[in-house]
Amino acid sequence: MRAALLHAVGDDKLDIRDDVTLAPVGPTEVRVRVRATGVCHSDLSAMSGVLPQPVPLVPGHEGAGEVLEVGDHVTTVQPGDHVIISWRPACQECALCVGGQPHLCMKYTVEAFSKGNFRFGGDTMAFGMAGCGTWAEEVVIPWQGAIKIDADVPWEAAALIGCGITTGVGAAVNTARVRPGSTVAVIGCGGVGLSVIQGARLSGARTILAVDPLESKHELARKVGATHTVTPDEVVGALGELTGGQGFDYAFEAVGKAATIQAAWQLARQGGDVVVVGAGALDDMVSISAFSLLFEGKRLLSSVYGEADVRHDFPYFATLYKAGQLDLDSMISARIRLADLNDAVAALKGGEVLRQVVIMD
Repeated sequence: MRAALLHAVGDDKLDIRDDVTLAPVGPTEVRVRVRATGVCHSDLSAMSGVLPQPVPLVPGHEGAGEVLEVGDHVTTVQPGDHVIISWRPACQECALCVGGQPHLCMKYTVEAFSKGNFRFGGDTMAFGMAGCGTWAEEVVIPWQGAIKIDADVPWEAAALIGCGITTGVGAAVNTARVRPGSTVAVIGCGGVGLSVIQGARLSGARTILAVDPLESKHELARKVGATHTVTPDEVVGALGELTGGQGFDYAFEAVGKAATIQAAWQLARQGGDVVVVGAGALDDMVSISAFSLLFEGKRLLSSVYGEADVRHDFPYFATLYKAGQLDLDSMISARIRLADLNDAVAALKGGEVLRQVVIMD
């Protein structure tokens, strides 16, 4: 089958080849034919080493497809089912899973560093990003990572739910639990930031400020729910105009940089919530004074994968999409082929595109 392969961290080009094979399906695994997969900024972070991943690597973690084969012990899905792929499967047995935090389960995340289900050039093993590797025509994943959805959900919309939508909408509705009538600021208008905006809109926020240096992204931010848009150098004026200088009830950071996390801290009011959604680097340190941490009463929250329980949230977000309450189609800037991935990566580095989605032939 075809797949895009990264041979070494930092490589600028993917090796798109057609001799890739899969390991046999284990008793608790599922083989999925990938029908659509997104090109997410986290894929760039995996390629550059910001998000550590083993190599050789098949990138891609945001995808949807059709079940082709299931292991002997799998009862949740069957061949022919349409599924969204979860890049962070929950084992459903550990203390975190049982305690209501399946988004923090590390079992399969850790396993993905030692077990690669791809083979190329004969017997050379390759790993899948986050245990997935959706930049391939097929994947073998744990059964917990294949979440069944209705067959009438378009593949590209389903793929977006697999990461960007769940991460962003979940940050607003699960992590922050944005209250109706509240004020919200979102730094970063990429796919995740736009999803945060949609989550805030769904939650009934009265004011949603979108902050991004690229004015080309402002129109779409307003289309999906932002009430106001500014560049970073206009933030101070917006803070005064929209909140009387008091700050926002919620400030979301969807970039993954220390500087923007600190900017979000400054945007939040006393007693407000600062929610970190962007995936940053291990050595990018955030500096906030101990005095401010205590006396300003702000809550600094992390939102991993939108704190989602994907068994519920994937089908729920798909239902919202079908009902016209989640705008996923507007977030797709291009539909491309697997062979176009190198161009897609270059375009994403340029910053102007939102979500490019690979539609498998």
